[in-house]
Amino acid sequence: MSTIIEHVPPAADDVAPAPLSARLRSGTRTQHETAESQGFITQLMRGELDRDAYADFLAQHHAIYVALEDSGEKLRAAGVDSGIVLDELVRVPSLEADLEFLFGREWRTAIDVLPETLEYAARLRELDSWLGGWVAHAYTRYLGDLSGGQAIRALVQRHYGLGEEGVSFYHFAAIPKPKVFKDTYREKLDALPFADDEVDAVVAEAQRAFELNTAMFRALGTRH
Repeated sequence: MSTIIEHVPPAADDVAPAPLSARLRSGTRTQHETAESQGFITQLMRGELDRDAYADFLAQHHAIYVALEDSGEKLRAAGVDSGIVLDELVRVPSLEADLEFLFGREWRTAIDVLPETLEYAARLRELDSWLGGWVAHAYTRYLGDLSGGQAIRALVQRHYGLGEEGVSFYHFAAIPKPKVFKDTYREKLDALPFADDEVDAVVAEAQRAFELNTAMFRALGTRH
């Protein structure tokens, strides 16, 4: 006599939680859409502003990435970065080359960092001892640069008469295959030793990252 074994779905408690990368993506979808739909960004991408607006956009990013990468280096120096602080992603030197091209050699005295940007950077500097919080911001920034940032680069070049100079921020010389790199980066994220409650905190911090970014875009929109 054959025995029929009924398949019983696993109890909710037995279902493996979604990996961190998936939770970051789903948990920030609303905030991401809000940020990228801000008037300043849509106008910049349609070529409705001017090169000065783009230069100001990069100036704000410089302040953000200096803070992000300084905190990342502190985590790495302390030996608590779990291998997620990566040299291939560093953006500050490229931003500084772009700013020198757009503003001239005295760019450091020519740029005007917005209060909203300073608030964003201050939050990033607070994360030099919390890997999870730093990861939340690194995820939103670097994967965005490797994804939508490539389309931004092409549009800015087309609308504002730029060649390769002025857009090196979006060129990752050490990453010849962004898709492969992004897949590997997500695997590194998913392997980070975070308990479930810390994952929740990381997702909440990523939401905050988009909110800070949105505030910066709104301020740029007011200025331009």
